[in-house]
Amino acid sequence: MRPGLPAQQTHDYIRHGTTLLFAALNVATGTVIGECHRRHRHQEFLKFLTRLDAQLPPTGEVHIIMDNSGTHKQPKVIRWFLRHPRYHLHFTPTSASWLNQVERFFAKVTTQRIRRATFENVRALETASDQYLAHHNDRCKPFMWTATADAIIDKVKRFCQRTSETGH
Repeated sequence: MRPGLPAQQTHDYIRHGTTLLFAALNVATGTVIGECHRRHRHQEFLKFLTRLDAQLPPTGEVHIIMDNSGTHKQPKVIRWFLRHPRYHLHFTPTSASWLNQVERFFAKVTTQRIRRATFENVRALETASDQYLAHHNDRCKPFMWTATADAIIDKVKRFCQRTSETGH
């Protein structure tokens, strides 16, 4: 890569495995607590929740915005949340992950770190993800919406009007 040239992926890119990044974004500060796991099961989610609980201050409400993953529906996860009543779950509607600011963070990790490199194995990918998290947290700032709530609502209204008048 050189200045003036766009970052790109070669045509012969080979994927050497995948990892899953669990992340919790503090919307007030922009800091992220995250960890990589090789699998996406309730066991890994519980490990992440335990780490999250250990790193957060012991008092105060914690609001978790989640997508429609099935990990939170497992009995052990439900029991964990029952034993930790300060945690409140909120779910994004299907196909509305853009509402979730941590999804914006995932997009940033992907464009700024993952797609700019080739990783020989999953361990190298996880190391790069951990390094990115550390770098991000050293310089973090909260995400700011660039559109007002009124502008977003007006856009949704226009879309609804346009699609409902088609006769379909």
